[in-house]
Amino acid sequence: MKSFTAKTFTIPALKGISAKTIEEHLKLYNGYVNNANAIVEKMHEYKKDRETHAYALSELRRRLSFEYNGIRNHEVYFSALEGGPKAFNYDGSLKKAIEEDCGPIEEFLMGFKAMAASTRGIGWAALWYDPRDNRLLASWIDEQHIGELNGCTMILGIDMWEHSYVADYQPSGKKQYVEDFFANLNWEVIENNFAQASK
Repeated sequence: MKSFTAKTFTIPALKGISAKTIEEHLKLYNGYVNNANAIVEKMHEYKKDRETHAYALSELRRRLSFEYNGIRNHEVYFSALEGGPKAFNYDGSLKKAIEEDCGPIEEFLMGFKAMAASTRGIGWAALWYDPRDNRLLASWIDEQHIGELNGCTMILGIDMWEHSYVADYQPSGKKQYVEDFFANLNWEVIENNFAQASK
């Protein structure tokens, strides 16, 4: 039976986001990996007597989407912070795609940051590539798994759960956390995510 494997990330000192916050956040990521593996293992066990464990199996299937998306969302998030900040490529294919699908780059960034900072509750602001229509879409995800866009690939995601920023910014500092996330962002990673998704 296959297991999920946690990735390792080399994240430099960041503006605003402390090493301690990253350390604790990575523990949560590893928790998603461990929980997903435990769920898959337990489902395999329960399938030997589906009738007895029908309710438990249903709950485990429901929970798997939360844990699995917790893995994948965080991999997008942490990889975008590796290698130190790299500027947005104003001559690249990502800029062209953003402007075709989302409007001028400055307006897109302002709107994306506003979505992240002003949406109530916990979740993620995400930029997706939709291979069916060959376009980019920005959306909000509740928790880890409610609002994921079916068939799309996340190329940029910012974690807006409070564990991502409260220790460094306090609850009132959400907007500054978003600004600092973008100041720390390695746009070369996002460009590569887009290139891979749009092949």
